[in-house]
Amino acid sequence: MSDRHAGINRLEDALRLPPHRATTVVMLTDSHSFLSRITLPDLTATKALGMRVAGRLQIGDTVALKGDLGAGKTTLARAILRTLTVAESVPSPTFTLVQTYETPRLAVRHYDLYRIENPRDIDELGLDEALEEGAVLIEWPEHAGSRLPGDALQIALTATGAQSRLADITGPARWAPVFTEGALVR
Repeated sequence: MSDRHAGINRLEDALRLPPHRATTVVMLTDSHSFLSRITLPDLTATKALGMRVAGRLQIGDTVALKGDLGAGKTTLARAILRTLTVAESVPSPTFTLVQTYETPRLAVRHYDLYRIENPRDIDELGLDEALEEGAVLIEWPEHAGSRLPGDALQIALTATGAQSRLADITGPARWAPVFTEGALVR
């Protein structure tokens, strides 16, 4: 087997969530959204989740990363960006508020709204322009108020151990296949 095929097989294995790791994906009543709960037992599983999200990310997408301090929001954002081939350092944008990354597929802006006190301040950060040009990852999306796009993929992380996390995921129905068992990045 060639190195390329071995690498593809390892990627497919990493992206496959064992059936006991994910609950059923539930389509909500409006049929335009879903919810899923995935257990992430370790850092490898968190990275695999990031790989899945990156595989479907497109221009105009918002990924809202929720969770307490230390829940793994930046770790998941890094996994998404690394999958999109960002090789440079990916710091938490807590003090800069936004970091911009150019990838071969699309531009991605990584926001950290922890220090935002008034949702009107979001306008100065260029969120609308970022969505026209690429995709956005937003940590602390609750600080955006009504300025958070209604069709955002929302991933709420809860620490359940030193490296384990629980991911509660909701969003538009087009994202549901990404989180079903056996789904692969396309």
